[in-house]
This record gives sequence, C-alpha cells and structure tokens, in this order.
Amino acid sequence: MRWMGLDYGDRRIGVALSDEMGWTAQGLEVIERRRNPEEDLDRIRRIVQDYGVTGVVIGLPKNMNGTVGPRGEICIAFAETVRDILQLPVQMWDERLTTVAAERTLLEADVSRKKRKQVIDKMAAALILQGFLDSKSKG
Repeated sequence: MRWMGLDYGDRRIGVALSDEMGWTAQGLEVIERRRNPEEDLDRIRRIVQDYGVTGVVIGLPKNMNGTVGPRGEICIAFAETVRDILQLPVQMWDERLTTVAAERTLLEADVSRKKRKQVIDKMAAALILQGFLDSKSKG
C-alpha cells in the first residue's frame, strides 16, 4: 500500500510518499498554494494517479495540551475534502513539533536559510508520514 503524507499549511502543502511496501517515507515536493484551492487539489489528484497512492495521511496540528484549535479544524476540513474528492482512506496524524524537528535537522545539516524554506514543508510531510507508518508496523 502506497501512502501519501501531506503537511497542509497556509502558503504551502508539503508532500511525501511511502515506498510501495509502506515502510519508509520520502519527501516529494512542495505545492505552493494557489488562490483557487481546486488547483491544489488537482495537483494532489495527479500525484495520486502518477504514483498509485492508495491512502493519505494529513498532519493534524494540535495544541501542546492535545486539543484541536482553529488551525486543526482547517486541516480536518481539508482532510474531508480530500477524502471526498479522491475516494481514498484519509488518516489524520498528530503533527506536533514535526516542523520544529525538520527545522532542527536542516540546521544541524547546515542547510542555508533559502534552501530550508524550499524543503522544510516536504520534510515535515515525510516526518508525519513516517510517524504514521511506524505506528502501523508496531500495531
């Protein structure tokens, strides 16, 4: 089963894919959000078709106390739209601190600020997806 991970943000959507066995996640690309959300969904649909994606994992930003705030509600609504359009299983995954972890990893690798901005969202998507994949293999 090939999974796609999405880190849904205000300006960008980070995209990651699993291998065909569903064991490892790799960052694929960053979708720059358009004014028309339909364009973003069209790109996601093309990725699903091109790579044979059979399930989607979307990061759910929770507050540190575990509650879902306004940003989380936006992501839940996005997940429902993705589920309706793609007709695929969609899972939400707690993404607390994934962007922070991605930023820390890139800083430790001495990646320039400009380059970090280009890759951080797809790296966060890969961390979200890998967390989900790891939980499936343990359960």
